[in-house]
Amino acid sequence: MHLRSLAVLLCTVIFAAPAGAATCGGDFNVFVAGMARDATAAGISRSVIDSALAGVTLDESVLAFDRRQRGTFRKSFEEYAATRVIPARIKRAKQLMQRHAALLARIEREFGVPATLLMAIWTLESDNGTGDMGKLPVVRTLATLAYDCRRSELFQRELIAALQILQRGDLALRDLIGAYAGEIGQTQFLPSSYIKYGVDYDGNGHVDLRHSVPDVLASTANLLKTNGWQAGAPFGEGTANFEVMREWNRSVVYRKTMALFAERLAEP
Repeated sequence: MHLRSLAVLLCTVIFAAPAGAATCGGDFNVFVAGMARDATAAGISRSVIDSALAGVTLDESVLAFDRRQRGTFRKSFEEYAATRVIPARIKRAKQLMQRHAALLARIEREFGVPATLLMAIWTLESDNGTGDMGKLPVVRTLATLAYDCRRSELFQRELIAALQILQRGDLALRDLIGAYAGEIGQTQFLPSSYIKYGVDYDGNGHVDLRHSVPDVLASTANLLKTNGWQAGAPFGEGTANFEVMREWNRSVVYRKTMALFAERLAEP
């Protein structure tokens, strides 16, 4: 969800900007060289930097999308929800709730987030991993947005975080594919959120938010829990948990849609 990702990004302060950070604008290759120096200062290995940044080019389509994507939620809640909370999605989500019942129960016990809400998020963000998770190389996307001077410092941090994902071995470079703001995986985490909230829930030693359903659902629950989710409490508009959901998406319309979808899943 692009608006959610960008909204979260605007308040992300996970990584301190390095001293003498790369200067936006100007020659793109000079900027990338500056980012390589910043990555080295952040502890990224030379091999990761070289493989990720070698030959990277500016993506004009990313800049164009970034400038026109504002206003996603000009629709009313009723208008927006009518296109998202639909019978086919509800049917599939209920089937997946049954298939993953044991996993969802375990996550709910550990993190306190209801299975219905996790399933709502998973469905809305990527149709449970079957829909559009983005097709763009994340490093190129983030290098492009970091080069652009509108929010350079923010995206420079995201680019460093993407390199950390590679360094940890969570995803190979060929799998570091995402959407127009660098969102990754089945519930569309920005790289900084991937690093901060990602959980290796299948126990294979890596946080894989593109392919591992346990990692995807547990990491999504962990984001909410870490930001103050109250287990067993309601999460409709006006509640404390509805405000916690703001860390997922700042839009009231989107959060109300999340809650409505969860409510529909709870119905027999």
